[in-house]
Amino acid sequence: MRQWFISVLHQGMHIPEHMMDSEVSFTHAGKKYRADILVYGRDANPLMIVECKRPEVALDQAVVDQAIRYNNELNVRYIVITNGNKSFIFERTADGWQFMPQAPMWEDMNKE
Repeated sequence: MRQWFISVLHQGMHIPEHMMDSEVSFTHAGKKYRADILVYGRDANPLMIVECKRPEVALDQAVVDQAIRYNNELNVRYIVITNGNKSFIFERTADGWQFMPQAPMWEDMNKE
């Protein structure tokens, strides 16, 4: 699933393959976590986290909350959740996380 979605990100959002990493381990509040896919911005800081689930797993609030918890450590601007059948993208705003009806291109993601 992860490798397939990396190709989706590369082809659909024009994210350079060298700006993505899979199965990235990190620690938050003493607990170990693993991000399925991490996308880096032009400045080499984390820009997007992708949480991949199996096709039969519902993309519910618990999955969104999991990605948001990861963000407490990674401080990304975008969160994607996918199960291969559906994908949802959220952008961090001053008011919280806002659903994006369309995926942004990597070049646009790097603009302030």
